[in-house]
Amino acid sequence: MADELDNRLLGKLEEIARHRDDLNEQLSDPEIAGDPNRSIGIAKQIGRLKRLADPYVEFSKVRADLAEHRGIIEDPSQDAELRELAEAELGDLQQRHDVMLEHLKELIVTDDDAAISSVILEIRAGTGGDEAALFARDLYVMYLRFAERKHFKVEVLDQSGSELGGFKEIVLNIKGGGVYRALGYEGGGHRVQRVPETEAQGRIHTSAATVAVLPEPEEVNIDINWEADVEEFVSRAGGPGGQNVNKVSSAIRLVHRDTGITVSMRDEKSQHKNRAKARRLMTTRLYDHIMTAKNAERADARRSMVGSGDRSQRVRTYNFPQNRCSDHRIGLDLYSLDKIMQGDLDALIEALQTHDKEQRLKSL
Repeated sequence: MADELDNRLLGKLEEIARHRDDLNEQLSDPEIAGDPNRSIGIAKQIGRLKRLADPYVEFSKVRADLAEHRGIIEDPSQDAELRELAEAELGDLQQRHDVMLEHLKELIVTDDDAAISSVILEIRAGTGGDEAALFARDLYVMYLRFAERKHFKVEVLDQSGSELGGFKEIVLNIKGGGVYRALGYEGGGHRVQRVPETEAQGRIHTSAATVAVLPEPEEVNIDINWEADVEEFVSRAGGPGGQNVNKVSSAIRLVHRDTGITVSMRDEKSQHKNRAKARRLMTTRLYDHIMTAKNAERADARRSMVGSGDRSQRVRTYNFPQNRCSDHRIGLDLYSLDKIMQGDLDALIEALQTHDKEQRLKSL
């Protein structure tokens, strides 16, 4: 079974390497090289394929060396000294081969995710009133500290505060190498069990927040006519408790007519800045909507791996009295909630990545 999987994997990688070589030949064609639109597009394709093609070519050399050494060892007509030398080198070659093969498996199932270096992360308070808003704030701090540990760049795009200093909602843009690979599993319902700050009797309450993680592609190949496709509403921005953030109409709400996707932005005092942010977020959400429809088959496969990431699905429970964090998709319990809330998510994320990798390999 393992050999069959390896053969399918290597067959796919061989196709990718050949495709990369074909594109390199096209790029050397003077007619294509002289056309910036075509040459730039091909060069970008080559850049994407290199992530898989280059390691595969190196692996192929080691695989060929390994086969050659085995052939020498198994051939009785070969010189005894040469056979002895080949046998001495076989162990190191086999180890290099196995390590490189595992690396290729990792690359082929995570390549699309690893290529995304910018995400929109949205946190919204769910059931639980003020305590849910405080939990949403705690999740924001958790992700902020995780981002700091990974040297990701965080930008707050929009936020809506609550009376007690929590967040009804907060929208972040997080950028950095491998950011979607790290945070792509965070989407869904997050539940907290603890004694709220507002609880005088010391009783444990259960509250919830939802998280959505949307990849923000560097190049979005969708055409939005902002006048014809999108309806825009302008109003005054309101702050926590209903007070006005400013006295001019700076808040922007956009509604995409065909899909009904709605974006509200009120974080900036400038109408122009709010409109720019709202359009950026609308573009990302519309891209996610289109890609979800196009990749329905892949989405179904991903749901079977680590859950749908749908906001209505409970993916994780944070139990403060037990210092326990449970990820329900993979049945993982970690009794280090204090560290997790400080942004130490590595154990959680690595377990999800490992499970996802195993399931994706089975579906190749």
